[in-house]
Amino acid sequence: MIEMDTMELLRNRRTIRRYSNEPVSNELLNELLEVAFRAPTTGGMQLYSVVVTRDDEMKRRLAPTHFNQPTVTGAAVVLTFCADFNRFVKWCEASNALPGYDNFISFNTAMIDTLLVAQQFNTAAEARGLGCCYLGTTTYNAPQIAEILNLPARVVPVTTLTVGFPDGMPEQVERLPIEACIHHEQYQDYSPERIKQLYAEKEALPINRKFVEENGKESLAQVFTDVRYTRKDNEHFSKVWSDFIASQGFK
Repeated sequence: MIEMDTMELLRNRRTIRRYSNEPVSNELLNELLEVAFRAPTTGGMQLYSVVVTRDDEMKRRLAPTHFNQPTVTGAAVVLTFCADFNRFVKWCEASNALPGYDNFISFNTAMIDTLLVAQQFNTAAEARGLGCCYLGTTTYNAPQIAEILNLPARVVPVTTLTVGFPDGMPEQVERLPIEACIHHEQYQDYSPERIKQLYAEKEALPINRKFVEENGKESLAQVFTDVRYTRKDNEHFSKVWSDFIASQGFK
């Protein structure tokens, strides 16, 4: 049962990284996962699995794979959402059907399925008063995560959510104006002047001006390109990710 207006829930959502000590019951977690599994899925195949981590020692083992973000060990539950063709392939093989899913398009299909489920869980959890934080580090360190979680071939961790009841409510992070991301009928490319206009409010925020100053940069864009998401890191983790996908059976 949705306990608040859905549009207000979505409009006011925040990423929650700090959690209270209030536990998340198995009953509530299973209810939310059941709702999440009603998300759209390609051909009704449900090409995903979710590894639930509650044990403190397992959280500590996972923490370095997420660059030791405190939200991992501080959460009541850590959920690793995995693209999973293992289950479906085994069903095919047990049913005298020849699977052809060891390819890149199949992996992408499973990944999309998985992300749809993760976001539906996130929304349902927030409707029940929980807070969640997505961890983009899952794809950076997928091989280590797979080893810790004992993931077999054809199973790839795609994203992670830390989950718990919020300990305080942070400020909402800014977004670009909607016209920055909407194109009517055909894509309309951006002129330099339009780009400056669309990013002006974001660049003027005190927190973002502080980022620029602290990092000794000329612009907020340089904080992204030179500090947060560098070419060197992108190329390194691209190779780690693509090699791991191939090693899990997707060519």
